[in-house]
Amino acid sequence: MLYIIGLGLNENGISAEGLEIVKRCKTVYLENYTVEFPYSVNSISELIGKKVKVVDREYVESLEIIDESVKKSIALLVYGDPLMATTHITIMDECRKSGVKYKVVHAASILDAVSETGLQIYKFGKIASMPKWDIQKKFEPMSFMETIMENKSIQAHSLILCDIGLKFKDAMKQLKIAAEKANFKNIGNIVVCSKLGTPYSHVWYDFIQNLEEKNINAPFCIIIPGKMHFVEQEYLEGFRKL
Repeated sequence: MLYIIGLGLNENGISAEGLEIVKRCKTVYLENYTVEFPYSVNSISELIGKKVKVVDREYVESLEIIDESVKKSIALLVYGDPLMATTHITIMDECRKSGVKYKVVHAASILDAVSETGLQIYKFGKIASMPKWDIQKKFEPMSFMETIMENKSIQAHSLILCDIGLKFKDAMKQLKIAAEKANFKNIGNIVVCSKLGTPYSHVWYDFIQNLEEKNINAPFCIIIPGKMHFVEQEYLEGFRKL
């Protein structure tokens, strides 16, 4: 049987159910390609009391884990909630087609934690993903800006999830370039969240030019607010002073 288990947002974020299950599993895998962990892999091993095998995208997408799950209980640990990544939906679909039993154990995700900003979660639009550009290879996708503009047109907030390996200063630079090329002239104040759900979480609210030189560490995300209720606006203003 295959268990796909969310770890939540900090090293103690796994649920009691998830912890009980993972201790019973013969092999425990940890995927490491969707986010930069705010804590060490060793702390996970210490928590569950057994060795954790770190696997990359290639291994997970090869679906070897499903083959293993035919004969024994396997756990795949995922940062946040396990169904935030499309890959894991693919695994579940393959399990159904192969007749392999599986169970998903949910946990807190960034979609829960952004509520700490005071922005109302039901007022968010489509989620955007900002990849790390490679200018030398002319890899500069700007689909995230299309999503921002689409959300802005319906006055919705935009959550931008930043890919692993993307530094904060580069993310700010990419956002500015993409906005300029899309003729999106009024980004205004933005929200930056770092390490939400951990003891080191922090939220900033300011203009890009006032934030771009800050030393903000991963994992972080960016929010472009849409039309705000006065309560949202008032609460966000409190982060401007931090």
